[in-house]
Amino acid sequence: VAAGKGDRVAYLWEGNEPETMRRLTYADLLRDVQRFANVLRSLGIRKGDRVCLYLPMIPELAAAMLACARIGAVHTVVFAGFSAASLRDRIRDADCALVVTADEALRGPKRIPLKQIVDEALEGAPSVRCCVVVRRSGAPVPMRPGRDLAWDDLLGKASDICPPEPMGAEDPLFILYTSGS
Repeated sequence: VAAGKGDRVAYLWEGNEPETMRRLTYADLLRDVQRFANVLRSLGIRKGDRVCLYLPMIPELAAAMLACARIGAVHTVVFAGFSAASLRDRIRDADCALVVTADEALRGPKRIPLKQIVDEALEGAPSVRCCVVVRRSGAPVPMRPGRDLAWDDLLGKASDICPPEPMGAEDPLFILYTSGS
């Protein structure tokens, strides 16, 4: 499992509070990547489709990036401090079909309402078919039926076996935008 390193720590995450910590082994990470890759496929995401990742620095960000790579979807990571207008511009430019976000981001004592920002951005982004929401802080957020889906619910139902999509050496992996400064 995981190239013989399944039980070794692949990702050590420390949260906003120093006592908040998660250790993910290579096997844990591979399982989450394959599950989310299957979720993406079940939501109609295919090789070459664009996915926007508007997440704080949490383990789900790495899993989502790797899941996109596994199925050949092109991802763009948008800094989770950007405004709704900046997020909308990047979603529209990349022609994203799906956005992955969290309920909130935590930065010291400050809470950034990511899902609220995404909702505002998606008002002007007709290419987005659905939004997957990671529960980070546990804050209640509005979930639009038919568009918004909970990460945990989706992963709980997904298979942890997902063969990788064959890719060409020059196929795109990600889109990287500058901050504009």
